[in-house]
Amino acid sequence: MKKTVSFILAAVLLLAALVIFGSCAKKTEKLVMATNATFPPYEYVEGGKVVGIDAEIAAKIAEKLGMELEIKDVGFDTILAGVEAKTYDIGMAGITVKPDRLKQVNFTTSYANGKQVIIVKADSTIASADDLADKKIGVQLSTTGDIYATEDYGTDHVAQYKNGPEAVNALVEGKVDAVIIDNEPAKNYVKQNPGLKILEATYADEDYAIAVNKENTDLLQKINDALDALTKDGTIKKIIDKYIPAEYPAPRRSPGLLICAQMSSP
Repeated sequence: MKKTVSFILAAVLLLAALVIFGSCAKKTEKLVMATNATFPPYEYVEGGKVVGIDAEIAAKIAEKLGMELEIKDVGFDTILAGVEAKTYDIGMAGITVKPDRLKQVNFTTSYANGKQVIIVKADSTIASADDLADKKIGVQLSTTGDIYATEDYGTDHVAQYKNGPEAVNALVEGKVDAVIIDNEPAKNYVKQNPGLKILEATYADEDYAIAVNKENTDLLQKINDALDALTKDGTIKKIIDKYIPAEYPAPRRSPGLLICAQMSSP
């Protein structure tokens, strides 16, 4: 009888151990991504969920890494600081590599290209960037549009807004004369606001990359490897083509981004 009880007890303990260890094994490490979901088609909210190019590419990267993607929608101006503080694993929001940003975080190789454009009212006399010298320019806080406009025209001529829609709304209401912002979201904003147009000339060309904490060189290398694989098998192009016409250019491997990746390697 004692042997039977002992056997049953041992079996119960073994089963409990298997359950405990089994549940632990099923836990998947999270890849926490910070973004600002006011930047269509790269990231925006639909049905209460953050979707778009960056969201889909990040999901594919997480899949490659065997991780579960978790997206945090935050203010654009807090993303890099959050990655630097290790609050988030990565920052992905159509972020352009800039020298000042490299002081805070490392960047992966580029996964897409973008350009800054100028939005004005349809009847505006502004025809190019040369006409902005004495104008009030709306920008999204801490974006490259903000950086470039401030450098080119001075802080007195720049009005910073929390996000793109607020900057565009300021243009509609006549509070600013123009808005400098990324081309793809600019198309959406103009479509939603009749009476606005995008000037033909590009204000600046850019490469988008993913921000990673400077100490996390292992994650940086893994993401670069994943991006390389997803580029080679056509996954990234397929995602971008889903949101943007197929003539959208392939990512440029600019010297700046390559140097960044080399500096960030273990």
